[in-house]
Amino acid sequence: MTQPAWLVGIDLQHVFGDPASAWCAPRYGAAAAQVARLARAFGDRTVLTRFVAPQRPEGAWAPYYEEFPWALVGDEDPLYALTDEVADLPGRVVTAPTFGKWAELLPVVGERPRLVVTGVATDCCVISTVLAAADAGASVTVVADACAGSTDDNHAKALDVMALYGPLVTLATTDELLASLA
Repeated sequence: MTQPAWLVGIDLQHVFGDPASAWCAPRYGAAAAQVARLARAFGDRTVLTRFVAPQRPEGAWAPYYEEFPWALVGDEDPLYALTDEVADLPGRVVTAPTFGKWAELLPVVGERPRLVVTGVATDCCVISTVLAAADAGASVTVVADACAGSTDDNHAKALDVMALYGPLVTLATTDELLASLA
């Protein structure tokens, strides 16, 4: 019997949802609303991730945070808190100072799971997580309208790249996914 899928909500945080943030994904609100819809169907098989700054940036992260010094705050800072749309969803939260979250998801979802991936930014943390998970043998569905990119164009480009990984990665809409669960 096939295991039920896990809903993964990537980095649904104030730093990406607040229009005043330099890292705001312009369509964050619409994506977060779709994630909340999906979470009702997945319940405790929901995992949210959080991007946080490292305590001390090393390697390529050092010049990265020189470019974005305002983001070099502790993980308890409100900047890195989950937004109201998702803060009370059932499930678990995993945190990492990296774009990709596959290593942190693996202990929760297990080897070669079925993942339904949502979140922000499609062209950064989502694609980094999706490709690593697919490469490890996970079956991944990316819910296009439950993701938001740094721009609409970058969102579309990232979806196009992930679609190239079919059948390991497939794309769907929220309505399509919910209909498939019925």
